[in-house]
Amino acid sequence: MTTDVLPAEIEEFLTHLAVERGRAQNTLQAYRRDLRNYAVFRKGEIITTSAEDVRAYRAHLVGSGLAPSSVNRAMASVRGVHRFLFAEGLVAHDPTADVASKRLPRGLPKALSEDDITQLLESVAGAEPVDRRDRAILELLYGTGMRISELVGMSLEDIDRPAQLIRVTGKGNKQRIVPLGRIAAEALDEWLSAGGRSAFEPKTWADRSAESAVFLNQRGGRLSRQGMWGVLRKRALTVGLADRVSPHVLRHSCATHMLDHGADIRTVQELLGHASITTTQLYTKVSTELLQREYDRSHPRASPVT
Repeated sequence: MTTDVLPAEIEEFLTHLAVERGRAQNTLQAYRRDLRNYAVFRKGEIITTSAEDVRAYRAHLVGSGLAPSSVNRAMASVRGVHRFLFAEGLVAHDPTADVASKRLPRGLPKALSEDDITQLLESVAGAEPVDRRDRAILELLYGTGMRISELVGMSLEDIDRPAQLIRVTGKGNKQRIVPLGRIAAEALDEWLSAGGRSAFEPKTWADRSAESAVFLNQRGGRLSRQGMWGVLRKRALTVGLADRVSPHVLRHSCATHMLDHGADIRTVQELLGHASITTTQLYTKVSTELLQREYDRSHPRASPVT
């Protein structure tokens, strides 16, 4: 089958998710990507899929070197489409029902050290408009723990500078308020002052979204996810961290460093916009060295007898 045409059964499932389940566009795109790969593996034969076929596909994903989280997500898409087909009476049996839900362990967040973060942030030292913008982007990603999509979508009216707060719109259009730290606030002020954002403002705005955007590209449009990724990669390359840095790594680093310095886990949960404390608890696993050190220091029976 061609990679740009999906079987009718999958298209029907995606329509169901969009119309009846009201799934967000980003979620639908993720389902489409996963199910396109599945359809290619199955050569377009979805209706005739057996439990053995499903197991074979899972083995194929694991063997391809995908991260455990990506395998889990792809298999969730496969289960979703087959359950839908069975519920709609389009097939007589759900092949995934005979396959144990074998969720692979989630990888630990790969936080940067505080020294690496400092090196990255301090590497953007110029006063040109692009330097001011890029510095503000890096400081906000690390300083607030925002997702890249949240930072891209941030508008000028979301910033309460006197109160040093930012309104963030996260997954499912849920809003939260996050504090704006001193250094991030200073970087943002430099970008929004004369000689910063104004240098990228066009004579005529293409649309209201661009006019209200905090971060602009050099053509005067709202900076895209891809554009912000490019900013981060460019700056990480200059300090030799390109293979270890991503927007999500800065988010991981924000959470990990806060916990290392004694932040309450529920505070970090609120800051990051996690619906479940279980998600936030993943970050505590990267701090085992600190936990051991603090335990040895503070528990009366922990330290070895000398």
